[in-house]
Amino acid sequence: MSAIETVSADALLGGRAVFARAPRSSLEWVDVVRHGISARALDPMLKSIGLSQTELAKALDIPERTLARRKREGVLSSEESAKLLRLARTVARAAEVFEGLDAALNWLKTPIEALEGATPLSLIDTDIGADSVMDTLGRIEHGVFA
Repeated sequence: MSAIETVSADALLGGRAVFARAPRSSLEWVDVVRHGISARALDPMLKSIGLSQTELAKALDIPERTLARRKREGVLSSEESAKLLRLARTVARAAEVFEGLDAALNWLKTPIEALEGATPLSLIDTDIGADSVMDTLGRIEHGVFA
């Protein structure tokens, strides 16, 4: 029996290579988002979740050209940072519920009846969609959609 794989939002975003110190609370994340997450977080996120830059741009509802420009400029806007963090937190939560990143990513990319046939990943671009995904993960965790 293998150990349960734990994944954190800061690890998905590049960990120590991006953050001098990992935010330990929601309020610390607020400060990070307000100042903008380093664009260096984009490549680790892409690698972690197995998406192309085009797919990531769509999931975040940020134009691909804007993401490319942010990589050159070095920092995401606070709004873009919030969207990237929302995706990372959702992936981390799914990995917790499904006890591993691979199973989580499979679920995130699969149409889910409880989400009216949408893929969870396609809903994360809005707060309401992300809330619905997180609610569904909570239901799965408690056996409602098991």
